[in-house]
Amino acid sequence: MNHYAGWKNALIAVFLFISALYALPNIFGSDLSVQISSTGENPITESDAEKVESILRKENIQAKSVDMVNRRVLVRFNDSETQLNAKEVLKEELGRNYVTALNLAPAIPNWLSSLGGKAMSLGLDLRGGVHFLLEVDMNEVVRMANDRYYNELRNILREDRLYKRIKIENQSLNVEFKTSDAKLKGDELVRKDLSDLVIKDNVESNSNSSIYEMSDSAKRDAKLAALKQNITTLRNRVNELGVAEPIIQQQGLDRIVVQLPGVQDTARAKEILGAVATLEFRLVDEKNDPQTAIQSGKVPLGSKLFYFKNGTPLLLKTRVIATGENITGAASGVDQESNSPMVNITLDNAGGRAMLDTTKKHINERMAVVFIENKVESVEKNGKIEKKRTQTKDIINAATIRGTFSSRFQVTGLDSAREARNLALLLRAGSLSAPIEIIEERTVGPSLGADNIERGFISVIIGFFLVLVFMFYKYRLFGMVANVALTLNLVMIVAFLSLLQATLTLPGIAGIVLTVGMAVDANVLIFERIKEELANGTRIQKAIDSGYEKALLTIADANITTLIAAVVLFSFGTGPIKGFAVTLSIGIITSMFTAIIVSRAIINKVYGGKKITELAL
Repeated sequence: MNHYAGWKNALIAVFLFISALYALPNIFGSDLSVQISSTGENPITESDAEKVESILRKENIQAKSVDMVNRRVLVRFNDSETQLNAKEVLKEELGRNYVTALNLAPAIPNWLSSLGGKAMSLGLDLRGGVHFLLEVDMNEVVRMANDRYYNELRNILREDRLYKRIKIENQSLNVEFKTSDAKLKGDELVRKDLSDLVIKDNVESNSNSSIYEMSDSAKRDAKLAALKQNITTLRNRVNELGVAEPIIQQQGLDRIVVQLPGVQDTARAKEILGAVATLEFRLVDEKNDPQTAIQSGKVPLGSKLFYFKNGTPLLLKTRVIATGENITGAASGVDQESNSPMVNITLDNAGGRAMLDTTKKHINERMAVVFIENKVESVEKNGKIEKKRTQTKDIINAATIRGTFSSRFQVTGLDSAREARNLALLLRAGSLSAPIEIIEERTVGPSLGADNIERGFISVIIGFFLVLVFMFYKYRLFGMVANVALTLNLVMIVAFLSLLQATLTLPGIAGIVLTVGMAVDANVLIFERIKEELANGTRIQKAIDSGYEKALLTIADANITTLIAAVVLFSFGTGPIKGFAVTLSIGIITSMFTAIIVSRAIINKVYGGKKITELAL
């Protein structure tokens, strides 16, 4: 009685040792560092790390270390002044093909890192940085979906020449057919080939027109797809910026939370995150004069009127050769002939074939590059907040095709090196599938983050100390056992947070403090049960065994109900609520293990198999 098998004690010891090992990285703190990544297609190599070292030596800047981490160069420093100085020097010396960003790097020994040891990821409120709440324009998502269906509808009805005209009105597609038979055939084709469109009843029963609308499920799928695509694109853009440990997640049905730890330049972050930019490649209409089209108000069939940034008009062919969706790589640089900014473009197979076919047929003709940018912002009109959408389409280049090319070429005509870098970044990361608007913006300074960490740490220590004192005063030796279990519980919580790389925030610290108070509940129930058994005249060894056995179900029920509440919080909550739910859930699971199994193992070692006349309880 009151004895664990040797293998069970060994298993508990190994588990606790592993927990202590993976909690250990958090005591080493972080180093101030500068992170360097590539903006081009070529990854960072050892030669880049050597180049960084030589630049720092040349400028007499003392670095703690220069390492290659995840295809990036990480340079560590001893103080913030050296870090900031090094960032400016490296940014200037390395040039536009590298992203240089400030960072905090965990100071974990190599032997511990090789075992997979990682420090906890700190949230924005603890580390400092910028927070954005972005809203996706879902009306624009539906409008763009209707545009796609408009083109598909024209294609399936054009073969048999069934319709007179198609127009989009109030998110509906109105089709006027030539005859009633054509209407019936058209409706049948829509049911067969465009099942996402629903045929609405026409008020005029004898009319030869039909009204088609997207089904509710199709609208819902389009909105969800746009939201997920925007999240992916934003994540790619943040990776290009070189931000370490960003948080990008969905909030509700149309919003995205973006948190960038360590970033203080909100203007640069907003410029990159909110831009909805892409390119279109079109042939120039050489046969018609744009001034004539402007004066007459009639654009030739098969052409569209565009303008350069300086206002010069130009007629371009309606057919688009390739778009930003076909771009797989983009890197900024300098044109050697004109010494002007340019972007090297790489297309996918489909875009490369289209470009090759076009350049073969149109040698010595001009091809234009159109830069398209969509923006949305909230404006107050007549006391109401309305969405204002703007779209700019500027020709940035119209060059003569001198030879055939396909997947690789250059785009010139950009105003500045900064514009070239931003365009290359946006094209590499992909364009947003729908415009987004920044509706909330917060900046947390690094000093405030450090203050939050200090206060959170003090709150955990005070709560922990008071619980230790209470348990020792109330239950003496058994209280000390509970205190050891509580200490191990804290170690296990930190280990799990580190292994899972769950982001620790202030609410997460609140969850840990709450867990510290709740963790001893199980031991209190067990110890009080043992007291009851002793009061009823039960032998000491039997009383200890009964205390643990009979309190088990009560402890399990209480913790499971709390765990269910935590899971619900995590499932339906966002941001800080999720952080609280994560630490609470982990704390519940680890506290059950330490309070029931670990404390029992210690009690067994102290009292098991011995003749005892009195308990220190």
